[in-house]
Amino acid sequence: MGHRPENVEEDVIRLIEPVVEDLGLELVDVEYVTERGRWILRIYIDKTGGVTVDDCALVSNEIGDLIDVKDIIAGHYVLEVSSPGLNRPLRKEKDFIWATGKRIKVRTKMPVEGRRNFTGLLRSCQKGVIRLDLDSGEVELPLGDLEKANLVYPYE
Repeated sequence: MGHRPENVEEDVIRLIEPVVEDLGLELVDVEYVTERGRWILRIYIDKTGGVTVDDCALVSNEIGDLIDVKDIIAGHYVLEVSSPGLNRPLRKEKDFIWATGKRIKVRTKMPVEGRRNFTGLLRSCQKGVIRLDLDSGEVELPLGDLEKANLVYPYE
């Protein structure tokens, strides 16, 4: 039967996160997107020292059948497993704590002070709220209000 596309990412995270962690890796992010008419499920993993091609293949083999057996995705899709790269997504509170002192880009679900996009220096992450230093001052945003967040490197 499968799930609606907007639920797929959450369902996949719930299903595979324990498996990925059992392999000694961290599940960084999951994306379910359509590109050139085909559905792609992207799984981003990481570990201290970085992931290898073998790590990606192992995760792909472990979770591919599991996702199919649980019937999370209706129809055909391509499974991609890779490292998060330089613009690492920030999803969990521990990701934001790790990124404290770095420049990040954040998109909120709803406008805050008339805008949804913020780029600034992450000053802190405490009790589910991040504090960003912006060119125009400072803003505090609850993690639950964030749609997307990632690291920003100086050349961007």
